[in-house]
Amino acid sequence: QGQLVESGGGLVQAGGSLRLSCATTGMPFFTAYNMGWFHQAPGKEREFVAAVDWSGSTTYYADSVKGRFTISRDNTKRTMYLQMNTLKSEDTGVYYCARDRTLRGRLDRDPEQYGYWGQGTQVTVSS
Repeated sequence: QGQLVESGGGLVQAGGSLRLSCATTGMPFFTAYNMGWFHQAPGKEREFVAAVDWSGSTTYYADSVKGRFTISRDNTKRTMYLQMNTLKSEDTGVYYCARDRTLRGRLDRDPEQYGYWGQGTQVTVSS
């Protein structure tokens, strides 16, 4: 069923920017599934950040990141991105990319709707 591999995390000062990538390998029909980003802060549950539909034309954001983060995908490269600007200390944590379970389903913020997950990439924002 393939793999999802995140990259681009690191240490950044508050107010700075990072761009995360989620590359897919061996995953058939990538272009037919919605994709999402989730964030898990230390000691907390995984929470929704953003999602993009299979075509890349529709996006959905958590209120906490609206206006700061931008999700996108390049289906020719089978890769999804998360541009994170104006980072805050509360953005610290592990970021996971995930693929929806449903072929061309509706965008969803519920982690249970996502069936394939990457290993995550650490983002640390220093204040």
